Amino acid sequence: MLSFTGGLKIFVALEPCDMRKGFGSLCGAVYDHLKEDVRNGALYVFANKRRTRLKILYCDGTGMWLLTKRLDAGTFFWPRSSQAGQTKMALTPEIFALLTDGIDLHQAKMRPWYERTPAVPA
Repeated sequence: MLSFTGGLKIFVALEPCDMRKGFGSLCGAVYDHLKEDVRNGALYVFANKRRTRLKILYCDGTGMWLLTKRLDAGTFFWPRSSQAGQTKMALTPEIFALLTDGIDLHQAKMRPWYERTPAVPA
């Protein structure tokens, strides 16, 4: 589970992304499609067409981070555009945590594929 501070900005790209893209191509997508500056300290979240993979781009001021998650089964809930032509949606850290933890935000329940196993003490 990822944990982020309440002041962190998170932008989700609403259109699917080619998961072969790396740092340069995703930075270009942030500038061209999302109309944001990748260096502003926000997370930029991209998903593939099937919603089985995520890529998160983040600039911490010293360099770029690229985080990737691939699901073994199931799909991520993905927000939909409420307006024609909308390319991004801002999420709070709490909603983003729900998205990555397998919660269906329409029905506020866990997706069928999600099962958290308790941590085993060392």
